[in-house]
Amino acid sequence: MLKHRDITSLTKLEGNPRIIKDRQFESLCKSIKDNPDYFEARPLILSNRTGELVIIAGNQRYEAAKHLNLKKVPTYLIEGLTEEREREIIIRDNVNNGEWNHDILANEWDIDELLEWGVQLPVFNEIDYSGKNKEIDTDSFSDEMTIKLKYSEDEYKIVREQLSKIAATPEQAVWKLLGNE
Repeated sequence: MLKHRDITSLTKLEGNPRIIKDRQFESLCKSIKDNPDYFEARPLILSNRTGELVIIAGNQRYEAAKHLNLKKVPTYLIEGLTEEREREIIIRDNVNNGEWNHDILANEWDIDELLEWGVQLPVFNEIDYSGKNKEIDTDSFSDEMTIKLKYSEDEYKIVREQLSKIAATPEQAVWKLLGNE
């Protein structure tokens, strides 16, 4: 049964295998703030096996709720769990199943909203801007290709400036250049 509990009565999972960093954490905080009903629908899952209310699913939401100074949070207590079942739930809660259909995202969704909501688009996740000569790494073509371009510092500044004229971030600019507005 869903129950709102005082956030101070909960214990964060020690050794949680999942972490969240800056931009994603900000996105999560914004999501909880802007969509409290969604947070309600995805409560923190607790176990009381050790005598404490330990969060076994939702530790990042817990941190975001603390950051937002929430006093009470939605929780769901699963009683009678073994340590083995707790460990299974911890991992299952953090497994991302499925893949994005990038054609649908590109043609039916707004890129700024997708980025704001935390969707990581497949465009230039890692770019190496070191070196003097422009090179294209074609050694490992596959369905998903990575193109690495190497620029001098001055060339890099020019490229960034030109991309900023197209969109707010390089990822958005490339997305638009590929015809995905």
